Order: sequence, then C-alpha cells, then structure tokens
Amino acid sequence: MHIIIGALSAILTLLYILERLGIDIGWYNPWSWRRRRAWSRRYQGDPIYSVDDPMHAAAILVTGVARLDGTVSAEEKQALIALFGDKFSLQPRAAAELLGSAAHLLGAPQVVETQLTGLAGKTQGLFSAEQSASIVDMMERIAALDGGPTPTQLEYVNRMRNVLKPVQPAGAWA
Repeated sequence: MHIIIGALSAILTLLYILERLGIDIGWYNPWSWRRRRAWSRRYQGDPIYSVDDPMHAAAILVTGVARLDGTVSAEEKQALIALFGDKFSLQPRAAAELLGSAAHLLGAPQVVETQLTGLAGKTQGLFSAEQSASIVDMMERIAALDGGPTPTQLEYVNRMRNVLKPVQPAGAWA
C-alpha cells in the first residue's frame, strides 16, 4: 500500500511541476478537454449555423435563393429589402441591414447550397405554418426575378417547401 501511495504522490508532484513550468496538461482533465473542444468547434465553425433568431434564419434562406445562381443583382437586392420590410415589418434601413448580415453569412456560391441545407435542417421546427408559407412565398418571388427561376433555384425551393413543414402553432413574424 505504501508503494502505491508513493507512486501516486510522485505522479501528482510531476504533474504539478509540469503545470508550474507552463506545460499544458489540460488534456488530462476530460471536462476541460470537452469544453475546449466545444469552444474550438464553435470558433472555427461556420457562423451561419449559430443563427437562432427565426427572422434572421428566414432572411438567410430567402437571400440564399438569389445567391444560388451567383451574385445578387441590384433588382434582387431591392426586392429583398422590400420583402423584408413588408413581411417582417421592418423599416427600410433595418431591412437593408438584415439583408447585409444575411449576405455576409452566406459563403461562396459553391458552398451556398450546402450552407442553406444545413441551416434549414437546424431550424426545421423553428417556424410556424404561416411563417413557413411566408418563407416559401418570398423564395418563389425572388427566384422569379431576372428572367425566371433557374433549375437549381426551383429544386432548392421545392426542397425547402418539404423541409420547412411546421410543427408549432401558427404565429406572426412581428
């Protein structure tokens, strides 16, 4: 027994000395490791997946329709600002800021579809029936601009129509 106590004391002394010398031994604590891993995932991950506000998530999903075929045209920007002002009951400046933040969170056109699918899956039960119908309507309006919807936009809108099925009771945006 005295040998076990001596060995444990030697191990603890060694760990204490390593800690005092500035050598990180945080890997030894599983709770600290889990907390650091969760923080690094959040810090290094895509910020689009940390959106919790339904209005902001809806703005990202609708703006994504315009970004699927490349860049957002001036006509699409004006239509998006008008839609956000009308549907979300926002002032024009707030609607423009919402569009700016949504466009900023969306990545390059090559990864937009992956981002939007992931965000829609994360916010699946967040919208009511009325809100889901409103989002799909806004998507269809934006896709119809600039000469009609592209096949990619049509496929995306149909997929979102299935994903955004409501689970909560109906409610208004504002």
